[in-house]
Amino acid sequence: MPNPSADKLALFGGTAIAEGLTAPRWPVPLEGTAKRLAEIYMSGQWSFYGSVEQAFSQEFAQFQDAKHGIFMVNGTVTLETALAACGVGAGDEVIVPANTWIATAMAALYLGATPVFVDVEPTTLCLDPAKLEAAITDKTRAVIPVHLFGGMPDLEAIMKTAAKHDLAVIEDCAHGHGGKWAGKGTGSHGIIGSFSFQQSKTLPAGESGICITSSDEMSERLFRLKHIGYAPGTAQGMATSGPPEGLLCHNYRGNEFQAAILQDQLPLLGERIARYNANAAKLEKRVREEAPGVRVQSRGRLAGPQSYYCFAMVFDGEPLADVPLDRIIEAAKAEGLSFISPRGYGPVYKHTLWNVPPKQYRIAKEGCQVVETIGTERLAIFGHSVLGADDETIEAIGDVIVKVARNAEALKA
Repeated sequence: MPNPSADKLALFGGTAIAEGLTAPRWPVPLEGTAKRLAEIYMSGQWSFYGSVEQAFSQEFAQFQDAKHGIFMVNGTVTLETALAACGVGAGDEVIVPANTWIATAMAALYLGATPVFVDVEPTTLCLDPAKLEAAITDKTRAVIPVHLFGGMPDLEAIMKTAAKHDLAVIEDCAHGHGGKWAGKGTGSHGIIGSFSFQQSKTLPAGESGICITSSDEMSERLFRLKHIGYAPGTAQGMATSGPPEGLLCHNYRGNEFQAAILQDQLPLLGERIARYNANAAKLEKRVREEAPGVRVQSRGRLAGPQSYYCFAMVFDGEPLADVPLDRIIEAAKAEGLSFISPRGYGPVYKHTLWNVPPKQYRIAKEGCQVVETIGTERLAIFGHSVLGADDETIEAIGDVIVKVARNAEALKA
């Protein structure tokens, strides 16, 4: 085993210790699924609440410890539909963490509501429950805690505050497939859980998403909202009842192809998540014991297993605190860790794709200092597929991180 700190950094002419290191392929195609997709294609039964969609929706809901699953076209409309099902509309406010993908906040805007950005915990990088209550006003109708990268927000504390103020809790689980909080699946703690199955996710279908809930009432509202007003179990063209007055419904349906891809992968997810957690624990231990100045994003107080959309590291301790993040990433890549990248979403309100006028959103009075610093200047990640790599690759990743951390003075110079 190499001594990660014995040689000078490859960036300065030393020998790279992990040359040829590559991230495992993602997504991983299954031959059986390819044959099944051909059969669905030839059947002509492609959409409109097909049998595969129905089966997968129920199976996934049960996997996440919920009663109902409502399958949709992507994980953005699932958030929009979840808010609509809870009665959120024009003039309302929805609290979201400032460190998330823009879709979490856009979902509120699509309904005419105002997203309110609240800071995150420096440990989990998820919504800070201690800052939640101060952001609540008489206009607040919902809060969306986001399970982000490899961390979970403190659902217990968030649910307590939400109950006190009669707020709907909608979990954004785009990064949360297979994770659990206090032994119960992500998405099943709030009134609705929203998942994305976009290609990069731990359960991918290219696109599509799902809402899960254990509320019979919410399940029907969600179904009608995504299925142009049809009630569950209704055949095409055979509607016998309409949606409640004022419930503006859409065509947000997923299809049989997406559902089949997901259904074939679902039995593999538990084993995948178990391996991710085992390898993440190895890296976390290595970083904690051997890499000064580096810390791993906290999984969350009652999280386990963690879903791990990404493995995230924060470079904010001594002796790395004064080293520019780009320099740290450059050094790691020179050693062979080519797939690490500076990737905080940063404050949503500063994202390149966020073109929303300031009058249409609100930043909590205390500001979002953690996101403004850690989320943009000190955070680096690599994708979840790497956590499924073999022992040798995981060891090599640890070697690189340790070597870079122990050569902080050289990077400063």
